Amino acid sequence: MNNIKFVEPQNIEKRSFEIIQEEIGIALDPEKEAIIKRVIHTSADFDYLDNLCFSENAVQTAYNAIKKGATIVTDTNMALAGINKKTAEKYGVTVKCFMADEDVFQEAAERKETRATVSMERASKINGPVIFAIGNAPTALVKLYELIKEGVFKPELIIGVPVGFVNVVEAKELIMSLDNIEFIVARGRKGGSNVAAAICNALLYNAD
Repeated sequence: MNNIKFVEPQNIEKRSFEIIQEEIGIALDPEKEAIIKRVIHTSADFDYLDNLCFSENAVQTAYNAIKKGATIVTDTNMALAGINKKTAEKYGVTVKCFMADEDVFQEAAERKETRATVSMERASKINGPVIFAIGNAPTALVKLYELIKEGVFKPELIIGVPVGFVNVVEAKELIMSLDNIEFIVARGRKGGSNVAAAICNALLYNAD
């Protein structure tokens, strides 16, 4: 207990980010800094310094979409729960997840597809700018890749950070191979719904 230092509750997050910067030890790209640091804050994993990959205009495109009242579509209710709704509402941003919808479940079962696949098809019909935050299902990224290649629609941004072992790495690489699509991808096996939500929050907090 002698090594525990008291930090006032309202200063814990601030001190956490100070520690993160101390451990990073270098200046980051100002445009990407808030996103990278919030992911590290969420995961306590400094590998994201190297793992997070950004397309050239990803951050600015996301900010513009947020200011236009974009819809954020997640592939888990966990990510949905983790996105700051109060800040989203400030911009007129709606956050949706179709994964638990009964009709999605039924259609997926009838077609022998994953719910993530059917959910992405539903999301492709949303009017207005759409940001995808995928933290769990590589099949969601595969379906997005197919829909984009088919010319069905073009999302403003794909946050591709599913975690796992089966087709995860390959699905992320598919998204990064697309032309004229903005992305933030955690290359490799790491990621998760918490990481997807953290990236969304970093974008929402800094859109102004």
